[in-house]
Amino acid sequence: MPPSAPPRQEPLRQGLVYGLLAYLVWGFFPVYFKALHDIPPLEVVSHRIVWSVLFLLVLAAAAGRWGEVRAAFASRRVLLTLVGSTTLITVNWLVFIYAVEQGQVLQSSLGYFITPLVNVLLGMVFLRERLRPLQMISLLLAVGGVALLTVRVGTVPWISLALAASFGLYGLLRKTASVEALAGLLVETLLTGPLALAYLLWLGAHGQGAFPSAVAKGALWLPLAGILTATPLVLFAAAARKLRLATIGFLQYLTPSLHFALAVLVYGEPFTPTHLVTFILIWSGLALYTADAVRTFRNPAAHRDADQT
Repeated sequence: MPPSAPPRQEPLRQGLVYGLLAYLVWGFFPVYFKALHDIPPLEVVSHRIVWSVLFLLVLAAAAGRWGEVRAAFASRRVLLTLVGSTTLITVNWLVFIYAVEQGQVLQSSLGYFITPLVNVLLGMVFLRERLRPLQMISLLLAVGGVALLTVRVGTVPWISLALAASFGLYGLLRKTASVEALAGLLVETLLTGPLALAYLLWLGAHGQGAFPSAVAKGALWLPLAGILTATPLVLFAAAARKLRLATIGFLQYLTPSLHFALAVLVYGEPFTPTHLVTFILIWSGLALYTADAVRTFRNPAAHRDADQT
C-alpha cells in the first residue's frame, strides 16, 4: 500500500513557522545592535555588508544560484535597479542602527508600522494604482498620526519617515527587478562590498577599527551580522511560497510590535500621551488596511471591477 500523501495543512504549518522565525529575528534586531552601541553606525553597517557577502556566497553556492547572479550582472536594467535598491537598503540599515544606538527604538517601531501605508502611497504615485476607500482612510490616519507627533513634540520624526520611505522605495524597486530574493541580495551586497571592505581596512590601518580587537564592547559580535541579515530573508522567502498573502500581511506587524515592546518595556524610552494617540491612529490605519487586504484577497474580481469603474 503506497504511503498516504502528506496533509494539506503541513505546508501551511511549515510556512507559518518560517514566517514567525523570520519576523522574530527582525523583531529582536534592537537587542543585537544594542550590544554594538560603542561602535559607530557606519562601521557596523560596513561589517554587516562584508559579512553578508561571505555568508551569502556560501548560501548561493549551496543553492546553485550562480546562474541568477550572473544574469543579474548581465542585465543593465536589473543591475541599475539593484544599484538603486542597494543605496536604499544601506540607508535603511544605517538609520536603523543609528536609531537603536541613540535610544530611538520607538521611532523605528513607528517607521516600520507605517511602512505598509507608505507602500500604498508609493503604489498610487509610481504604479498609478487607485486607492480604495479604506486604503485612503488608512493613509489619512497615518498622516494624521505623524502630523500630531510633529506638532506636539516640535520636531519631525525623521527616523520614522526615513525608515518607512527607504524601505518602501526599496520594496518598490525590488518588485520591478527580475531577480530572486537570495541572488538579488547577493548582488546588492557585492555592489557595496568593495566600498565597505575598503572603509574597514582604512579604519584598521589608522588603528580605529573595532574588530577584531575585543576592547570595544560588542566587537566580537560583528561577524554575526551577515548571518542575521541573510537568515531571516531566506526564512521569509520560504514562508512566502507556502502562505497566503493575507497571512504574510498579518505576520509583518510582529516586527514593529516587538520593537515597540522593547522600547517601552525594556529600554524605558519615553512614551507620552502624544505617542499613545499617534500609535492609536497608526494602528487604526493598519487595521483598516488589513481589513481591506483581506476583503480583496477573498473577492479579487469584485474589487478589480470596482477599481475600474
